[in-house]
Amino acid sequence: MRVAVLGRPGEIEVVDRPAPTPAADEVLVRVHVVGVCGSDTHYFDHGRIGRFVVESPLVLGHEASGVIEAVGAQVDPGRLGQRVSLEPGVPCRSCEQCLSGRYNLCPDMRFHATPPVDGSLAELVTIHHAFAHPVPDAVSDEAAALLEPLSVGVWACRKGAVAPGSRVLVTGAGPIGLVCVQVARAAGASEIVVADLNAERLSVATELGATGTIASGSVSITEWYAGRRPPEVLLECSGHPGATGEGIRALAPAGRAVLVGMGGDELPLPLAVVQERELVVTGTFRYAGTWPTAIALVASGKVDLERLVTGRFGLAQTSTALTAARDVPGAIKSVIRPQE
Repeated sequence: MRVAVLGRPGEIEVVDRPAPTPAADEVLVRVHVVGVCGSDTHYFDHGRIGRFVVESPLVLGHEASGVIEAVGAQVDPGRLGQRVSLEPGVPCRSCEQCLSGRYNLCPDMRFHATPPVDGSLAELVTIHHAFAHPVPDAVSDEAAALLEPLSVGVWACRKGAVAPGSRVLVTGAGPIGLVCVQVARAAGASEIVVADLNAERLSVATELGATGTIASGSVSITEWYAGRRPPEVLLECSGHPGATGEGIRALAPAGRAVLVGMGGDELPLPLAVVQERELVVTGTFRYAGTWPTAIALVASGKVDLERLVTGRFGLAQTSTALTAARDVPGAIKSVIRPQE
């Protein structure tokens, strides 16, 4: 089979490798679509993200869909030919975090494209059968791959307790911000305001359900909310320290700040505001138990993932796909088809 391998920063090579064989509890999936995530681009550019360092050739990609082509001895053979979305992190399923339902915090998690675990930019991959989620015909191959970033949005909204009538501020209108808008809308939020520098992405945010937008280069979040009811929930998706600080300061008393975007390792926290308003500030790390909800949101038409796709590439074009979001005006999300 062919795989796209990151040999060193800035260098992707398509090579042949032996096709994998599924273990007894695994399925073999022929990969149809892989979404490009900002983390893939970061590994491509720098060869590391925080403590995760690429020390040997690595296959990128963790947003994937495909069809089950073979099953292990312990897996129902009736799953052959099933269209699936891959949940890319397989936990140990026996530690304290897993047994508490927080399997996203499993210390022994094996997550696609997180060194040293290879990802899904390959013609074939194996994965534990429970993490290959069947999808209905109403969910396209592209949408099935993008259930992974949608799951980030579902998890963020759960952490922020977004509910009917919630007033929500989303900072950052990249792919994650745009799925957060749609999940918040589906959850019944009455107000969803999006802040970003990019006017085109703000336009897409409005199309997907935002009730208001803040052009960050022209007006601050604080100025925009002057005289308006403050948000109850901040979904911070930019990773920018300035946006994080402004967003927290904008929150209503007892508000909830959910830090989703990855920026620097540290940032200043307006502690007096957090204490005086009794704000809750939480991080997010991946997701747990989100795929059923994500599938239902897409299948019902409440979330449109294909609207985010602005570039489609074959496996040999992986390098171009990895940088399209910054190189191509108007680009939001690229997908790669390993069979092409």
